[in-house]
Amino acid sequence: MEILTSVDLVKKANIYFDGNVTSRTFTDADGSKKSLGIMMPGEYNFGTNEAELMEILAGEVEVKLAGEDTWSIYTENTSFDVKANSSFDIKVKVITDYFCSYIK
Repeated sequence: MEILTSVDLVKKANIYFDGNVTSRTFTDADGSKKSLGIMMPGEYNFGTNEAELMEILAGEVEVKLAGEDTWSIYTENTSFDVKANSSFDIKVKVITDYFCSYIK
């Protein structure tokens, strides 16, 4: 299990889709913004401002990035990249634990 040290955590949760997706935002020791959260089963669309690296820590999702026609499956210990100023559709199959790094 990876342990994050020396982080600045925002206490207030980010709550989306009537509480079905939640996360906590923090800044790590090198100043990078990240979030750690949980997604309940369902279908969601997210928009991005910054590029993102989405890591699936546990669970299973299907993802379709903006401009693509196909869905890709991601499970534990896999990840996908999302471009800045873009969006993605996600189908959460089971409760999913995720870690998001915002790329400047």
